Amino acid sequence: MDRDELLTLLTGMPGAVEDYPFGDEVAVFKVGGKMFALVSLDGDPGVVNLKCDPALALQLREEYVAVRPGYHQNKRHWNSVDLDGSLDDEELREMVHHSYDLVVASLPRARRP
Repeated sequence: MDRDELLTLLTGMPGAVEDYPFGDEVAVFKVGGKMFALVSLDGDPGVVNLKCDPALALQLREEYVAVRPGYHQNKRHWNSVDLDGSLDDEELREMVHHSYDLVVASLPRARRP
């Protein structure tokens, strides 16, 4: 999955809002006012930061070279994923949905999409 396909996936998540609080180089995706993804818009191959359950985060880092502790994020709860094509598209989709679901589950019921 390339950066454009990823951005399309992220913008299609229910209640997702795209924001640029860190400048034009990083697209931040939020649901209910909380971040669930950050996508670097410069450089190749591109990188996305995704929220992750701590135990799963460690497992994914061991399994995939493209997954590492979240850059400029809480390394226990965030992974940085290189968009270099080495990660199967379905696995990346699952990681995006996991990140989104973690954030939605933490929202009060009234703020959930």
